[in-house]
Amino acid sequence: MSDIHWTEDGEQRSARWHSESSAAPPSRVVVVDDTLTADRAYRMARAGTALLWRGDHHNARQLLKALDRRLDKDAARRGDDGSDFATHRAARARRAEVLGRLVVELEDDHSLRLRRAPDVREAATAAYGAPHRKVIALQELLGVIGAHQWQTKGVPVPALGESVHPGYGVFSPVRGEYVDLVAEAPLDPVPATAFDLGTGTGVLAVLLARRGVGRVLATDLNPRAVASARSTMEQFDLADRVEVVEADLYPQGRAELVVCNPPWLPGAPTSDLEAGVYDRDSAMLRGFISGLAEHLEPGGEGWLVISDLAEHLGLRTREELLGWFAEAGLAVVGRLDTAPRHGRASDARDALHAARRAEVTSLWRLAPVS
Repeated sequence: MSDIHWTEDGEQRSARWHSESSAAPPSRVVVVDDTLTADRAYRMARAGTALLWRGDHHNARQLLKALDRRLDKDAARRGDDGSDFATHRAARARRAEVLGRLVVELEDDHSLRLRRAPDVREAATAAYGAPHRKVIALQELLGVIGAHQWQTKGVPVPALGESVHPGYGVFSPVRGEYVDLVAEAPLDPVPATAFDLGTGTGVLAVLLARRGVGRVLATDLNPRAVASARSTMEQFDLADRVEVVEADLYPQGRAELVVCNPPWLPGAPTSDLEAGVYDRDSAMLRGFISGLAEHLEPGGEGWLVISDLAEHLGLRTREELLGWFAEAGLAVVGRLDTAPRHGRASDARDALHAARRAEVTSLWRLAPVS
């Protein structure tokens, strides 16, 4: 982490810069308040100036929305509809960069000293750990607040009949299709052991244990996910049957069933949360496929749960996926498909609507070629 510097009330000041998306610390910081117009704020943010907000909290949120609208207008003037995925992602990165230049300061106790500001101390500490003074993007802070609400209230998982409570920076199981597929896939006989790779909140590990699997070993590379999954096991009283460990994909040993729900899109994630969506160079997907045979007990199966959205976006072909299976000596012994139920699939205003409407999520049942 680096410090940033600015002038305020005739004094030189500084604070630690923090960004969950690893955004570079701004080189120019200007103190602003409610007198700043949205047009001027937009020009300054686009030019690379960070705007350290000292005005009313609600007005800051309104300014953020005004900046977002101006980004939309500029995109419309350029004729950029975002339907090409590379262009769409570049536009989203640029949007995040501009919006991320409206920043706020958290005090030594993680309080936010702005007029009409909510008490963010608990949410910020849950996300960042021990309190210390820092400057962050307002957009990030709003995400921290929203994530804390999810963690506190929980995210309903119909297949479990209960909610799970994802920690900050852990991908939330808001899309139930992949959970339902694991709930419906045949288990005959019920395996004694299973691995859940990239467990996240641990929802699939819970489901496997509830379906009768005697011992589940769940792994994740993200320490936040490991902590979140362990908390989930305590919640469901499964800590004695589900072990959660920090590991890069496979643990040691073999299992009768190996389940993996990797990120569905090839690409470089910009944060821990995006690592649940983007898989750099398809590394996790290909690592699961290439390592499956050597980690299965004789007669065992691997379950790959993945959407074909990447295929509809031109990021991967079905032939490539099937070729990776063949290279790893795997045969497809079954497949379950389901259509998406999330709102974007039916939202014609979404730039990627055509691809999302055609999307199918599948559970591929894989076994070594005998």
